[in-house]
Amino acid sequence: MSDMQQIALVTTVVCLAAGLAGGLVLARLRGRSTAVLVVVASLVPLAAVSLAVLVNVRRMFISAHDSTVVSVALGCAGVIGVLLSLVLGRQVASEATALRNSLRSLGAPASADQEPHTHGVSSEFAELGRELESTRRRLAASERRERALESSRRELVAFMSHDLRTPLAGLRALAEGLEDGVIEPEPALRQMRQTVGRLDGLVGDLFELSRVSAPEAGTRDDAALVSLVEVAHDVVSELQQHAEQRRVGLRLQVAGDGDRLAVTGNGDELTRLLGNLVGNAVRHTSEGGSVVVRAERCPDGRTQVSVEDECGGIAEPDLHRVFEAGWRADPERSGRDAGAGLGLAIAKGIAESHAGSISVANVDGGCRFDVALPAATVS
Repeated sequence: MSDMQQIALVTTVVCLAAGLAGGLVLARLRGRSTAVLVVVASLVPLAAVSLAVLVNVRRMFISAHDSTVVSVALGCAGVIGVLLSLVLGRQVASEATALRNSLRSLGAPASADQEPHTHGVSSEFAELGRELESTRRRLAASERRERALESSRRELVAFMSHDLRTPLAGLRALAEGLEDGVIEPEPALRQMRQTVGRLDGLVGDLFELSRVSAPEAGTRDDAALVSLVEVAHDVVSELQQHAEQRRVGLRLQVAGDGDRLAVTGNGDELTRLLGNLVGNAVRHTSEGGSVVVRAERCPDGRTQVSVEDECGGIAEPDLHRVFEAGWRADPERSGRDAGAGLGLAIAKGIAESHAGSISVANVDGGCRFDVALPAATVS
């Protein structure tokens, strides 16, 4: 075996032995600080090279002069390696601590002076910091939505309690009047039928809202081709007399020549959706005003129905609450004309169950509701 082969063999064996020993040391140090582990990991290669040089000197493969030069170089490299390892280890430990604190504070409300942790000693730490910050924002948004839903539920219970208590109190008064013989039976029974009809409507609205808000509402087994133009014609014709009684102009505008604006869905539900919107528009438009229903196809291929009224508009801070169940622009409004505050929430649930969307915006003199639904696919 030549000298070079012996040098290669000895160096390989010594380096492997040193690497194995370093691995054992790292295993024994498991659970210690990251800085300690980084320093040990950086010293293992230096120790392996130093041992290989020492063994080769003893076997007289390297001269004493050359070994001195190599030893000085290794010593300088060792000092530099230890210093850099300490700096890197402290940075890694600091980043790990910061990320740990970020994880612990994910569920806690973010303070005003808390800065997002989106930097790091390496790209992996930086990416992890960005992911944590993104998760924090999603959790905060989810918490805000949960609080808004809880507030909406409390308002709904309060409104419904009031709306149910008032007719029930009327029924009790009528029943007591009939028992005491102080009121005539015929008008009392007529009033009782009307009150029971209102109660039935309130209960029906609650049932419809719970149905269209269910997670499985988007999975339909009753879907069929429905023409939004025909739905709009039916709704406008049905509410035309009501609009005339309130001296409100109601008209339908259909864009496109012969386009029936076909969608896939439930015709009765879509009729109720548009009926709720048009009914609200007529009810809140002042005498002499007008309500315009437009049916058209959007540039992206979806079908859209818009209901524009002259109600005077909705306060900008309240626009995002319009579709909340039980919400009313004026909490003091009650009675037959006020409704239960569920019509727009039901309309939103129906639109979303048909893979569509509904939005509201203020326009000159009133507001406009837009319902966009995906066009029917013809197979």
